[in-house]
Amino acid sequence: MRSRRMAAAMSALAVVATGLVSAAVVGGAQPAFADCEITEQRPPQQGQQQDQAPQDQNQDEQQDQAPQDQENQGQDQNQDNGQDQDQGAQQDQDQGQNQDQQGQNGDQQQDQQDQNQNDQQGQDQGAQQDQQDQNQGGALVRDPAADPEASAETFGRRDRDRNRGRNRPTPSQRPTGTASPSPSPTGDENDCLNIGPFVTDFVDIRQIAPRRLDARIGRGGSRGSFVSRCGTNGEGHFNPDNFIVAPGVRNGAHHLHDYVGNLSADAFSTDESLEAAGTTCRLGDKSTYFWPVVRNRLVDQNIDDPDRNVGQVLRPRAVTLQFRGNARARVVAMPRFLRVITGDAKAATNGPANARAGWSCSGFGNRVSPDKYPLCPRGSQVLRIMDFPSCWDGQNTDSANHRTHIVFPDQSGACPQGTQPVPQLRMTLAYSVPRGPSFALDAFPEQLHNPITDHGDFVNVMPERLMNTVVNCINRGRRC
Repeated sequence: MRSRRMAAAMSALAVVATGLVSAAVVGGAQPAFADCEITEQRPPQQGQQQDQAPQDQNQDEQQDQAPQDQENQGQDQNQDNGQDQDQGAQQDQDQGQNQDQQGQNGDQQQDQQDQNQNDQQGQDQGAQQDQQDQNQGGALVRDPAADPEASAETFGRRDRDRNRGRNRPTPSQRPTGTASPSPSPTGDENDCLNIGPFVTDFVDIRQIAPRRLDARIGRGGSRGSFVSRCGTNGEGHFNPDNFIVAPGVRNGAHHLHDYVGNLSADAFSTDESLEAAGTTCRLGDKSTYFWPVVRNRLVDQNIDDPDRNVGQVLRPRAVTLQFRGNARARVVAMPRFLRVITGDAKAATNGPANARAGWSCSGFGNRVSPDKYPLCPRGSQVLRIMDFPSCWDGQNTDSANHRTHIVFPDQSGACPQGTQPVPQLRMTLAYSVPRGPSFALDAFPEQLHNPITDHGDFVNVMPERLMNTVVNCINRGRRC
């Protein structure tokens, strides 16, 4: 009995010493999402349990991420043998503690003692293992500052202490007392479990077949365009709110939004507050344009975010807000305060019916993926292309589902009966990202950072004179 208690104490000590679990803080434990890795494929169904002994891990490596007992496993499928000893130590600790508590037979006790020895060995060798090459199964990503060409197949653990003192971007804020539309996971059993994305969520842009993106413009169509120049959010306007779909709810989006245009947009925005605010756009365009941020996952920032949106925020190098015509008809003016959304922030679980993501690379504009992050060649930037619906019902500025009052044209470009075309917003965002599968979109936690969940929001607060200018440019075939 004494030896079992000693073994349990040693195991608990090793857990604390190696820092593989989060420290307790006021209000509960914080998940250590910075240690999470991107695996080769999508994981099995969430909630499955893994009771196999460590010798069965070769089979586990083929399942992407292990379930909750193996929070930091993330083995590389391309390596048939070996295992990151830091990650193995965590698994051994979990199993050893379970065996102590359950009082299993003598053979299991011997296994537990062996595992505790491995815990101590992992503690002694942890620092050395983090610096070794990736020949023993953990597939740690090298420091991008030391190796700018790093394009590892996993988002490995970083030296968290190295980045602790650096300035962090604004994290997704914790929900207030107001109920949120999607609960955040709590408890350390969810740490690193299915955080996403996965290597299968990325594709070489040259593997995407070229295609025509727009309907051919017919004789009665409107060929012009207008670009609203609003900058790239140099003001640092970020928040995790969405006053269109979750008005009055702080952190209603459960992910950070990047804004240009109206300077006041937040959870409590109204038509009156938007009208009274300043703007980053030229010509008095007070419209608000916003979208979820993209993060560099090779940098350990925002690591305590409860919604698993970890990494360094990447600012877009360019933001193009182009209003376009209709392939079959002339356009009419949008009403002020028209609310328009595109895409589905929960498309990974809702299905693709409302998904409208478009991922591409500069120089490859006719190759667009709806559900993969693009891997771009050197010198090419990642593009997010989001087309908004443009067939308005002629009466409402919003609807219960925020979709039925304004819908998309059909494949020919014609608007459905009972609707009329308004200028269609195409939002194009360009990013410089580290090479390889190194970046991810902010998302609701259960969406696993799936690229299909990309989406955007727009509220028209253009002065009527400016909107009339937009319509004239489009209908007369001009580019303004």
